[in-house]
Amino acid sequence: MFEGFKEKLKMSMKSEDTEEWLDVHFTRPIGLAFALFWNKFDVHPNVITILSIFLGMGAGWMFHYTDLPHNICGVVLLMLANFCDSTDGQMARMTGKKTLIGRMLDGFAGDVWFFCIYLAIVFRLWDQNIPGTDWQWGIWAFVYCAFVGFIVHSPQSTLSDYYRQIHLYFLLGKEGSELDNYRQQRAIYEGLPKSDLLGRTFYYNYANYCKKQESMTPNFQKFFPKWKASTQPEDVRQEFLAGSRPLMKYTNMLTFNCRAITIYVTCLLDCPWVYPLMELTVFQAMFMYMRSTHEKLCQKLTEKL
Repeated sequence: MFEGFKEKLKMSMKSEDTEEWLDVHFTRPIGLAFALFWNKFDVHPNVITILSIFLGMGAGWMFHYTDLPHNICGVVLLMLANFCDSTDGQMARMTGKKTLIGRMLDGFAGDVWFFCIYLAIVFRLWDQNIPGTDWQWGIWAFVYCAFVGFIVHSPQSTLSDYYRQIHLYFLLGKEGSELDNYRQQRAIYEGLPKSDLLGRTFYYNYANYCKKQESMTPNFQKFFPKWKASTQPEDVRQEFLAGSRPLMKYTNMLTFNCRAITIYVTCLLDCPWVYPLMELTVFQAMFMYMRSTHEKLCQKLTEKL
C-alpha cells in the first residue's frame, strides 16, 4: 500500500528538478492524500481551488490581528490553503480534469492570498509606530506594502513561474510544460467570439502575463527561436539544463514556501513590517541573481548555436 502511494506521489509531480524539498516531503504527500480522499467523492479540482481561495482570505484576515491565537489560526489556514493548491493540481493530473476555468482559478488563488495578506499587514501596521520613531505608519503602511506587492513581489513570482516552465520544456518537452508565448495567446484571444466572455477574459489576461514574462527575458527571447529553428543539438539542451537546474531552487524560494515561512515568523513575533523588507532585500537579491544568471546562460548558448 505504501509503495503504491509512493508511486502515485511520483506520478503526481511534474519533475524532481522543479520540486522543493519541503514540497516533496511535506506538501505533496499531504496534497496527494487529500486528492485521493476527495476523488472518492468525485469532487472536481476546481472546487478545491475555490476552497483554497477562501482559506487564503481567512488567513489574511487572521494576520491583521496582533494576538498569538489569531495569528496561529492564520498560519493553519494558509497551510491548508497551500495543501488545497497542491491537491487541485495533483487531482487534475490524476483524473485528467483540466479545464480553462481551472487554469484561471489556479493563478488567481495565489494572487488573492497574498493580496489579502499584504492588506492585513497594512491594517495591522496603521496605528503602530514606525520602528525607531514616534511616527505612526498610517498611509505609509499602504504605500510600503503596495510598492512591495506590485513592484517587487509580482515580478519575482512571474519570472519564477516562467523559468520553471522553460526548464520543464527543455527537460520533458512541450507536453510536460505550460510554456506559452504572447503572440500565440493573443491570436487565440482575437479568434474567440465576443460571446465567449470567459475565454476572452482568460486569454486577454494570460497573453499580457506572457508578454510581461518575455519583456524580462530578452536574451532568452533571442535564444529560444534560434534553438527551435536549429537541429536542437543534445549537447546544447544538456548544457541549458545544467545551467538552469541550480536556479530552480530560487524559483521555489520566490513562489510560496520561503515567503510563507517569513510571514509566519514575522506575524507570530509581531513584527510584520519585516516581511515586506525581506521582499525588498533578500528575495529581490535572489531575483536579480536568478535573472542575471539565466540571461547570461541564454546569451552564451545563443552564440554557441
